[in-house]
Amino acid sequence: MELEYPLRTERLTLRPLVVGDLDDHFRMFSDPQVVRYLYDSPMDRGEAAAQLERRLHWQLPAEGEWLNLAVEADGVFVGESGVSLTSRVHDQCEVGYVFDPRYQGRGYATEATACMIDIAFEKLGAHRVTAQLDARNDASARVLQRLGLRREAWLRENEFVKGEWTDEIVYAVLADEWAQRGQQMS
Repeated sequence: MELEYPLRTERLTLRPLVVGDLDDHFRMFSDPQVVRYLYDSPMDRGEAAAQLERRLHWQLPAEGEWLNLAVEADGVFVGESGVSLTSRVHDQCEVGYVFDPRYQGRGYATEATACMIDIAFEKLGAHRVTAQLDARNDASARVLQRLGLRREAWLRENEFVKGEWTDEIVYAVLADEWAQRGQQMS
């Protein structure tokens, strides 16, 4: 089962990344504010191009892979959202997102991530979807809370990232909980 592109939400278009997205991709991943809570340090253009090259696919992910999509609002690249099939045995997926600071605070991350969670449950057959974030990333936590994911774990100093021990928070939602959310919104 494949996806038919572009995907559309109420305000957004999600589509596969293309080589022509390099300027936008580089602008985001070279910005210290954007990568502050990510594993990566700010990237130079070559590093951003190599990362983008790894993300240029449109098929549903196999186990251990990510599907990252460009997110557009009114034809403008505003960010990227992704889904990973983390375990076929346990039917678990993970979602993630990164948005250009110029377009944050408009609900785009919430809307795009809801679309990726739908893909996890409807197309990948997930039983459970998780999201993991740096515990200091309050804005990202609010996105997940708005979507109805529950905080399940606060892992103290579990990763050494960019020269410091960091805490990680894990959020999750089960398929039946997500379906109930959808029914309540209808």
